Amino acid sequence: MSTPIKTDKPVSIEEIVNDVRERGDAAVAEWSKRFDGTSFTTPERAFAYGDIPTAAILAAAEAVRTWHAAQRPADLVMEVSPGVTLERRWTPLHSVGIYVPKGLVSSLIMSAVPAQVAGVERIVVCTPPNGAAAVAATAALLGIDEVWAIGGAQAIAAMAYGTASIAAVDKIFGPGSGAVNTAKLIVSRDVAIDLPAGPSEIVVVADDGIDEALIAQEIAAQMEHGPDSKGHVVRVGDDLEAALEQVEAIAAEHVALLGERAESLAGRIRNAGAVFVGPYSPVPAGDYATGGNHVLPTGGWAKSTGGLGLEGFMKTVTVQRITKEGLERLVPTIEALAELEGMTAHKATARR
Repeated sequence: MSTPIKTDKPVSIEEIVNDVRERGDAAVAEWSKRFDGTSFTTPERAFAYGDIPTAAILAAAEAVRTWHAAQRPADLVMEVSPGVTLERRWTPLHSVGIYVPKGLVSSLIMSAVPAQVAGVERIVVCTPPNGAAAVAATAALLGIDEVWAIGGAQAIAAMAYGTASIAAVDKIFGPGSGAVNTAKLIVSRDVAIDLPAGPSEIVVVADDGIDEALIAQEIAAQMEHGPDSKGHVVRVGDDLEAALEQVEAIAAEHVALLGERAESLAGRIRNAGAVFVGPYSPVPAGDYATGGNHVLPTGGWAKSTGGLGLEGFMKTVTVQRITKEGLERLVPTIEALAELEGMTAHKATARR
């Protein structure tokens, strides 16, 4: 068993993750004491208390449920050639871990509701102790009872590798700080994650003459997430293509389009987590109320990764059925490729 890492010197996120992986509950408690001022010796559940806006939470959850239920992918069965039938079957993950930043009940809704729609059996929530009561109350409203008052990299490591108190999960979801996302990328060597989501970003694309107050509103809303949030303003001016090029290069989490010419880019933008079109589509509407998911790629990941959807909580299983006659038709292909690759045992399976 490893010894505790001395806390009188700077540590890396990887050290925290490795410590929790090796020492479990004790490491979680020590890092939580250092970073969050807790006094527990083993991880503690978060307890629900205080008032929460029940009607608003249920309305947001219903919007998310409606949109994500419509995303359910269809199973596929096809006879690709005579005697050869392939099936691609979608199945829910067994267990997921959801990280909820301090007090952000909307982020719980964005991950927990799609998990429920997908049919995930076990949903584990970790959230920093400060603000955990509201998150636990929201979780209870949604029918989720495993909520831990643990934040930061230690929470990610606990869900990834498990401790005596917290069983490991199959995949980790949720936005977070730079430290949380670094921890998610570290544990992704061993357990699946949704995507790096955070710190917050926005690009506001604006025509000449757009009310500067609208631009300022959008930027201020994202800056509210923390000092490491990023805001960019792209002026369309006379060169629409140059504006599009800037947007694509930044590949931001959120893109807000203000003005007729800016709005014309909506169908052409590829590199963005979510695009908000027009003066009546503020980004926080998507954060809270439209049903669209606000767990979105940041840090340039929008060039290759989309936002969270129902399929993130599911996986596919391929089933292959081949008849005797079907296999006979495949023999030439199997044998030729096996010979090319030097796989004699592979070649032998073609004739039965």
